[in-house]
Amino acid sequence: MLTLLLLVILFALVFEFINGFHDTANSIATVVATKVLSPGQAVILAASMNLIGAFWGTAVAKTIASGLIDTDVVTVTSQVLICALAGGITWNLITWWLGLPSSSSHALIGGLCGAALAASHNNWHALIWSKLSDAGWTSNKGLLWKVAVPMVSSPIAGFLLGVLILALLYALIAALRKAGRPLSRLSRPRWVNAFFGKAQLASAAYMGFAHGSNDAQKTMGIIALAIFAAQGAGTLDALPAWAQFLHPDGGETDIDRWIVVTCALVMAAGTASGGWRIIKTLGHKMVKLQPIDGFAAETASATILVTAAHFGMPVSTTHSISTAIMGVGFGKNPRKLKITVIERIVWAWILTIPAAGGIAYALLRLAEALGWA
Repeated sequence: MLTLLLLVILFALVFEFINGFHDTANSIATVVATKVLSPGQAVILAASMNLIGAFWGTAVAKTIASGLIDTDVVTVTSQVLICALAGGITWNLITWWLGLPSSSSHALIGGLCGAALAASHNNWHALIWSKLSDAGWTSNKGLLWKVAVPMVSSPIAGFLLGVLILALLYALIAALRKAGRPLSRLSRPRWVNAFFGKAQLASAAYMGFAHGSNDAQKTMGIIALAIFAAQGAGTLDALPAWAQFLHPDGGETDIDRWIVVTCALVMAAGTASGGWRIIKTLGHKMVKLQPIDGFAAETASATILVTAAHFGMPVSTTHSISTAIMGVGFGKNPRKLKITVIERIVWAWILTIPAAGGIAYALLRLAEALGWA
């Protein structure tokens, strides 16, 4: 049983690494597209800020660990978690190969749901659909409040906030233009590009931090869930000396520090390896970006991610930055948006949860047929 637990942790860290390079594009596509940073410089910035952001709270990890699967209905075994992770990993690799910026968050959630359904023999009550506490939004659990609502609201918010921030920046430039010398000089394209070229360094760092604060926590939640399940099964009762770190320091509301540190480092390493296929789609194919556009998109997306992480919502980094870029493109000129590219991205969004869930479901059924689960 200890071997299976360690295998879950290994699969979780593989998912975290893939999440890092799969979602690198979300952090740096705009700053690369606007030529403010080279790809290598942007990756270093994103990896550094991912690492810092990963230490910024554990609310999302707690949602994954205890807010989606009803452990009173289905027993969360190591086999269930391995199949769940395998489903998310497989879908991430498929979409990375195709250059589609799909959501690693939703791939993981889909894998969890599919594996839980298979383990419960299609009992849909195995999933926590909705649990609204009187204690407020931060205590909400379930797919409705933590997944479905953010899945719809965050792309809309990303689009609208991208439009709004760009509109405010254009209004500021117009005001400077009317102010007369010497302020009017600041509204010239050369000055605007120079200023926002520097400002985009801050917004790209903010985006990398926000990505780390939300995405790194999802794997933390999986590892914590595996350890809590192993503790309930008695696997941790007689651990060898070298494995004593697996004993949880607190209850199911706490994420051990070693989990946070390990996931943060692995995600940063994955981010540093890059994800150029998706960068090309987000940064170049959807709409042509200038530094002011990149600043607006990154600021909008990062703000949504940091807010969602505070409330423990595993929001998709991909959705927020993609729709923020769409919003910026719409704000500039709706006719410049490349609808065929956007359609491919939207289809990847729609398919992610059922596809990753279907893969995880099939893998667990196969494991059962082979006598492994």
